[in-house]
Amino acid sequence: MFRNASRVALAVLGSAALAATAALPASADGHHRHTPQHSRYAVALGPVQYESPGRDDRSNRSLNAEWVTVRNNGRMPVSLRGWTLSDRSGHTYRFGNVRLAGHSQVRVHTGRGYDNRWDVYQNRRDYVWDSRDTATLRNDHHRVVDQVRWGHGNRH
Repeated sequence: MFRNASRVALAVLGSAALAATAALPASADGHHRHTPQHSRYAVALGPVQYESPGRDDRSNRSLNAEWVTVRNNGRMPVSLRGWTLSDRSGHTYRFGNVRLAGHSQVRVHTGRGYDNRWDVYQNRRDYVWDSRDTATLRNDHHRVVDQVRWGHGNRH
């Protein structure tokens, strides 16, 4: 009886470990490198569209085709008020009254627009995310929550 209980416990622990591994955030493509920071937040960076597709004509449409996704992988809602998203050149976007529901995401676009629950806008008139860049997400205490690098010769 005790031997069967041990086997069941091992199977349950193995399944939990496998499920936890599957729940980790994945980078947008093979050229991104995630540097997740251990924190109490379930918030992480998701897919990134750098260097907007098509002509770089600095139109608002072109600027908004460049974006970074911020995901809440947890069940509980998280307020992003005071959090920042920055690139390696120091361009910084500060989140206003943005609340991410559990298991939801928001895209941070470079250009102008009206914020809603799925999209927020930096209201910039020039591109931010280069072909070799780093996106850094910091909480309201200026601690790094997540980073994504691309175009630095990464093959991950």
